[in-house]
Amino acid sequence: MDLISEVIRGVRVGSANARLVRQTAPGGVRFAAFDGSGFHIVMTGTCWLIGHGDPVPLRPGDIVLAAAGAEHGLSETPCALPDLPLAEMGPRPPVTRSPAAFEYLCGAYRLEHSRTPQYLRALPDLIAVSPDYDRHPELRSLVDFLAADLSGDRPGSGATLRAVLDLVLVQVLRHWQEQDATSGWPEAAHPGIAAALREIHEHPQRRWTVGRLSEVAGLPRAAFSKLFTTAVGQPPMGYVTGWRLSRAAQLLQETTAPLASIAPKVGYSTEFALSAAFRREYGVSPGRFRSATPPTRRTVEAAPDAEL
Repeated sequence: MDLISEVIRGVRVGSANARLVRQTAPGGVRFAAFDGSGFHIVMTGTCWLIGHGDPVPLRPGDIVLAAAGAEHGLSETPCALPDLPLAEMGPRPPVTRSPAAFEYLCGAYRLEHSRTPQYLRALPDLIAVSPDYDRHPELRSLVDFLAADLSGDRPGSGATLRAVLDLVLVQVLRHWQEQDATSGWPEAAHPGIAAALREIHEHPQRRWTVGRLSEVAGLPRAAFSKLFTTAVGQPPMGYVTGWRLSRAAQLLQETTAPLASIAPKVGYSTEFALSAAFRREYGVSPGRFRSATPPTRRTVEAAPDAEL
């Protein structure tokens, strides 16, 4: 199962944001926790990543990933996280050319109407990688492109931002897995759990039960339920419901398909059943969610798949 692709699908329903920050004030800045996923790329100067553990030194080119939006900070010197002032996340500030202690790119997907997917919350709160840009010049090209786009109001930058954020996130996760042999998603460690997750992800429309999923995993029902809950962080059917609604949110954002067409694709017999479940999870109706989120690749969706 390609969990990196699932990461991108899971966060893409959020609002995409990015900015270039020149840290001109002394000290540093603290970023509050949020629902979503984000990263920082150090461009010039050196700084320290401040979390709830030991400070981590960062050099130009280093990338920090807050996979599930954990609270953290960037500072000139090692310090305690509460000592840093909270960053103001308002409109993008104008880029200044005053002397800066360090400069960094920020990018994030913010999920206003839902929680960060479980498979992102299973990752370490903060991941720092030092990419080998000589071996991976494509990452250098992405960083340079994002920096150029954020350095001024370039035509079309709004249309390219999501694609660039997707690609940067993919590259960061790949580099993390390359550099840390122990890295990985806990739920993928057991082949039976990985098989069940793959079937849920690829076929959300199927009439899943704990019994059917345990058969896919090749495990007794009780053992499967316990192992799945321990590894993934929630019971099997709770995960199925969350994944179905996440897929519904993606289809609402990325297509013009009516709710009646989306419902059977994600395992709901009627649009009314999907609408009620969606409202419980996201706090808004599917229609309001679709109108409130920026369109990405709005396409006309084909006829729904048959129930299996």
